[in-house]
Amino acid sequence: MLSIRNIVKQYAGHTALSDVSLEVESGQIFGLLGPNGAGKTSLIRIITQITAPDSGEIFFNGQKLDQSHIERMGYLPEERGLYKKMEIGEQMIYLARLKGLSRDEATKRLKVWFAKLGMETWWKMKIEELSKGMQQKAQFVATVLHEPDLIILDEPFSGFDPVNAEIIKNEILELNRKGTTILFSTHQMESVEELCDAIVLINKSKKILDGPIKDIKNTYRNDVYLVEYEGTQLSINGAAPFEVVEETAGDDNLQTVKVKLKAGSTSNDVLQYFIPKTRVNMLQEVIPSMNEIFIDKVSKIA
Repeated sequence: MLSIRNIVKQYAGHTALSDVSLEVESGQIFGLLGPNGAGKTSLIRIITQITAPDSGEIFFNGQKLDQSHIERMGYLPEERGLYKKMEIGEQMIYLARLKGLSRDEATKRLKVWFAKLGMETWWKMKIEELSKGMQQKAQFVATVLHEPDLIILDEPFSGFDPVNAEIIKNEILELNRKGTTILFSTHQMESVEELCDAIVLINKSKKILDGPIKDIKNTYRNDVYLVEYEGTQLSINGAAPFEVVEETAGDDNLQTVKVKLKAGSTSNDVLQYFIPKTRVNMLQEVIPSMNEIFIDKVSKIA
């Protein structure tokens, strides 16, 4: 769907993007991650042709990116951009017509989206009359109304309460199930784990990590396990096939210990150590979260 090759962008001597390449496959939800100032917004502006790269190329569905592809994109910017004094219904229709829809088709689709999101009474309202969360709903509808092939979402849950965030999340997943490719930029790592198939992590203008989330998390597995057992806290000696990372006394006479395997040991060795001494309720591998991986990768380059 989107092939980004060796993109470089500088502003007045500041390098925003340095030889960044990545591939977004058709039908993916792809996370664009990085700390503030990493270069994410610069890359989005280049994809949407708001600005041009100093060097490098982008291909959209196998074709070199040009103005004709804008109609096949939907962009929800972090800084919202609707006209504050224009009636919402008329504004949505106007924006859809800019993307190639007829007035009748735009009106038909808009009625469906307004009904889905509880916005039926908003037709004559103005953006300045809405709360931040309500404005965000309107902006989301404007982004997806023309049914683009690629939707770019920059912090799409900003301003939403948990209920509306869940509603929008489900709509994003439904759009993706219907085949829409989604480029998703956020600082909310929980959303990344829940929604994204793959990610790229940019820091200080450079790509420092990319790939499917499952593969990245497997790469960061570090032989750490959580063991829950019954009874009093055990005295674990140096003969154990693991080192104790953390111990916690739980409720109802339950103990929890986090352990790291010694070289050559397996999870079966952990069980064999505990079973003669106590009743084991749980043995679970602790795989680093995307938040932990994000912090680790970024801090090493700080």
